[in-house]
Amino acid sequence: MLPQEIIRKKRDRRPLDAGEIAEFVKGVVSGAVSEGQVAAMAMAVLLNGMSRDEAVALTLAMRDSGDVLDWSDLPGPVTDKHSTGGVGDNVSLMLAPIVAACGAYVPMISGRGLGHTGGTLDKMDSIPGYVSQPDNALFRKAVLETGCAIIGQTANLAPADKRIYSIRDVTGTVESVPLITASILSKKLAAGLQSLVLDVKVGNGAFMAKSRDATELATSLVEVANGAGLKTSALITGMNEPLASAAGNAVEVANAVDFLTGRWRDPRLLEVTLSLAAEMLHAAGIAASNQQGLQRANEALDSGKAAEVFGRMVAALGGPRDFVEKADAYLPRAAVELPVPSPTDGFVTAIETRDVGVAVVALGGGRTRPQDSVDHAVGITRLLPVGHEVKRGEPLALIYARGEVDAQAAAAKVLAAYQVGGRRPSRQKAIIRRISPHG
Repeated sequence: MLPQEIIRKKRDRRPLDAGEIAEFVKGVVSGAVSEGQVAAMAMAVLLNGMSRDEAVALTLAMRDSGDVLDWSDLPGPVTDKHSTGGVGDNVSLMLAPIVAACGAYVPMISGRGLGHTGGTLDKMDSIPGYVSQPDNALFRKAVLETGCAIIGQTANLAPADKRIYSIRDVTGTVESVPLITASILSKKLAAGLQSLVLDVKVGNGAFMAKSRDATELATSLVEVANGAGLKTSALITGMNEPLASAAGNAVEVANAVDFLTGRWRDPRLLEVTLSLAAEMLHAAGIAASNQQGLQRANEALDSGKAAEVFGRMVAALGGPRDFVEKADAYLPRAAVELPVPSPTDGFVTAIETRDVGVAVVALGGGRTRPQDSVDHAVGITRLLPVGHEVKRGEPLALIYARGEVDAQAAAAKVLAAYQVGGRRPSRQKAIIRRISPHG
């Protein structure tokens, strides 16, 4: 069938069958479908939606547009997690080694920063020597030897997604739930997973600011993933404040090392990381229940096994062998340090989290265009959480910048993002709800 006839059907709200969807996706990869036709189809899907069967067919067609990894030779279950992104969300750096330390294998294929949110791949690139985009042989070797590897999307993994996403990004069609679902899941299915746990963020620092929208996306992801044969559940977690007390690249890696070694663990970050670990261990069949998974995850963390796995993973992918022991010596840090003093006594009552992320991007720690390079050394640390009592002049955060002007501009953004009031606010839940395949 001609691409324009497939577009016409979706435009007219008629369901597409799996064959038509597969044909269209094949044309996307071969170039037989033009950029304008991809844009027209994306807009038709945004406006008219897709049934679950259509979304499953699209996801599978995008998965099959390139390589599909096979981990059947591994002696244990293969599992992963995906986050929809936030500020100070360095969960993957601790989660992969915790779950691997419990006996699962975690081939974690991550992305770069998008908009105001940080990217796991950009964080890993701040480690000297670390090969974040290895060939398949090195990727497999690292997973087999250490239990986990955090890397970037390889060239031929779901190539249809790369082309469709780049067009969606410039045609106002990013927000389509079926297209978001297929984009995320096609890459995870191509990664050869046996189970997946999703961390769908909601709040003023997330792409989904409203609970209703986050629930719609989480439900779509869970239903389509299970429909495509991948055992999947989701946690909806709060992003009305930065998850870690650090936002940036190298500073979030340092925060992760502190977390793994027990030097410092941000309470909300600990709760989200362990809850996701419990979910993954249960889904992988390593724990009989989430409660047992939580216990196993705690043991892996507190015994130091997870920190050891992280260190071995870094070394296996080209980083320093003593990275965990000497992270501060290896990680870059910008020379200008500037505290952001509280203007008054009181409690941190709210944080405009997105603005904290934007401040990191403005420092050079993120991208305003896809081709931009990232400065791994800049960032913000010691971000006080909501509910913290402060005295006038006490730092709300600490800025790391390349120059004084950049530091002052970031400090002004962070100061504007923080609200300090006379009454301690009620604590917001870090884990809001769980979405399972059966509702």
